[in-house]
Amino acid sequence: MGIVRVLVDGYSLLHHWPELAPERKRHSFHARDALVAILTQYQDSSSTPVTVIFDGGGAPPDTPKNETTPGGIEVLFSKKGQTADQIIERVAYLMKPYGEVLAVTNDYAERETVISLGGSACSCENFIRMIHDEIERIQNGLKEFNQRERKDFRGPR
Repeated sequence: MGIVRVLVDGYSLLHHWPELAPERKRHSFHARDALVAILTQYQDSSSTPVTVIFDGGGAPPDTPKNETTPGGIEVLFSKKGQTADQIIERVAYLMKPYGEVLAVTNDYAERETVISLGGSACSCENFIRMIHDEIERIQNGLKEFNQRERKDFRGPR
């Protein structure tokens, strides 16, 4: 079985991807929104559902607890006294009968825990590379498609 869901430790990924939301605090709404936008592109191109989990204990009171974005990304915030790691572990355990999950975090112990639960794990740096590669693949495919269409459109009359 392949990967059935990608579980992203949101703040861990934001911490290792500062250029995603330059000049914004990494825990800000704008940084989270930029992350969700690029994860939506990844989900759309890879066809693998993505859940991003943020530590929510210190979040402002108006921060939503759970939501599914219009792009289909599931966004979860942990409760006070709970960590994103705990949610990732629970979801990895619950998803085991359906297939393997991929946990994205730079927390080595968390990666090892998910692997022990039958999942896969990768560092934030590797996942950022995966996202860049996937987006580049899609852009190249679109470019080739557009070139073929342009050629056909300008064909003999």
